[in-house]
Amino acid sequence: MAPRTVDQYLAAVRDDDKRAALDQLRKTIRAAAPRAEETISYGIPTFRLDGRALVAFGAWANHLALYPMSYAVIKENGGELARFEIAKSTIRFQTGDPLPAALVRKIVKARITENKRK
Repeated sequence: MAPRTVDQYLAAVRDDDKRAALDQLRKTIRAAAPRAEETISYGIPTFRLDGRALVAFGAWANHLALYPMSYAVIKENGGELARFEIAKSTIRFQTGDPLPAALVRKIVKARITENKRK
């Protein structure tokens, strides 16, 4: 059964370390974009602000992922993302090497700015 809320999505993540890492990522995103609404889009937790997708995240068999939904934002932060696996507009990371909170906040703020320009 597909999750209908972010809480349901996280509850379905069976690996405690993955669930804890995603919960922390969720809190960091929420702090950076307190007005954003949480939804499930394409089966994964997604934050929307002013009707536009901002960022999303997910748990997979071999990694966790943050989706900034913008290659420009990934490219802009390339130096800080060098140790992580990047694929299109996906940042893959492991529970033992999570994305730094300051970097997540920077990415979310950049996405807010980018969405305002559109």
